[in-house]
Amino acid sequence: MRIATVVGTRPQLIKLAALQPSLRRRHEEVFVDTGQHWDDALAGAFFAELGLPQPDHSLGIGGGSGVEQIGRMLLALEPLLAAARADAVLVVGDTNSTLAGALAGAKLGIPVAHVEAGLRSFDRTMPEEVNRVVADHLSRWLFAPTPTAVADLRAEGITEGVHLVGDLMQDLVARIVPEVREPEAGVPDRRHSGTYLFATIHRAENRTPEAVRAWLALLGDVARPERPVILALHPGTRAVLDGLGAPIPRNVEVIDPLGYRSSIAAQLHAGAVLTDSGGVQREAAWLHVPCLVLRGTTEWVESVADSGGRSVVIGLDSHAAWESLARLAPLGDVDAAVNRARTVAVRPVGAGERISAALAGVAPEVGV
Repeated sequence: MRIATVVGTRPQLIKLAALQPSLRRRHEEVFVDTGQHWDDALAGAFFAELGLPQPDHSLGIGGGSGVEQIGRMLLALEPLLAAARADAVLVVGDTNSTLAGALAGAKLGIPVAHVEAGLRSFDRTMPEEVNRVVADHLSRWLFAPTPTAVADLRAEGITEGVHLVGDLMQDLVARIVPEVREPEAGVPDRRHSGTYLFATIHRAENRTPEAVRAWLALLGDVARPERPVILALHPGTRAVLDGLGAPIPRNVEVIDPLGYRSSIAAQLHAGAVLTDSGGVQREAAWLHVPCLVLRGTTEWVESVADSGGRSVVIGLDSHAAWESLARLAPLGDVDAAVNRARTVAVRPVGAGERISAALAGVAPEVGV
């Protein structure tokens, strides 16, 4: 098959790095980068680090409101996809690029394949929730990463074309872990295991003035001189902070976004992770790192349910953060992080091969 893959953000590039080798063994790929993450620190460096080829088409569409961004993507994608004569359009995740690729494919009569189908937070105020729901209902192939995602699709009446394939990111983490067992592999400021907390915050709901003040207070409450919070700050979140003039609390150290390998290392060696990122939440779960999810809900319910209590959804509740850290990562206890870094093993699931085979008509559909 000739498949047009439409991606545009850092998490999508990470997933594509896990999918693309098997995809290209079976199919001809037209690689389209919308440019949704236009900052080189977020996307540009990932091509080299993850071994991704340069895109066949780079649209350079970043910035603007969500509606504006999707509109510009649709205008650019329509003639491109028509000229590519693709047999399928493959989209990944829940971003504006995902929705634009799915809409453009559907309008042109090109079958759509959605990787990470079926995920639901059941919060329609989240732009990501709207994107993923619409993409699912436009898709012919729905590649679900979890049994819960399959069940959520069934609840919406989607039963055909559903494949339970596992999580692409788990395969990539499994590949990287042996390379980052030593703190020297990319831990911020070469800190020792367990001597810091690692945080990322980027979602739209956490960029309102009220939310910013709440999570800044939370980070300040849990940060200590002997165990600071290392905050890898998304450029969009940094712009909001600058606009508000909000001061960074003591013992919270802001750094630029990390490369993929360095991000895995930073999580593995942290005392705990605090994040609103679905990707980081799953990575922390596979790495057995305590994780405080800074959202009211999560679509990755298995990451919480199967974590043995290590992953906790706390929203922006400072008291809940304190209680969770006292239980999961007591101040001064670094042995857990040291032992984890030495021994943790992540099992690959072969999601990329399952997706590629299903597109070729090889893999059976999951029984739904």
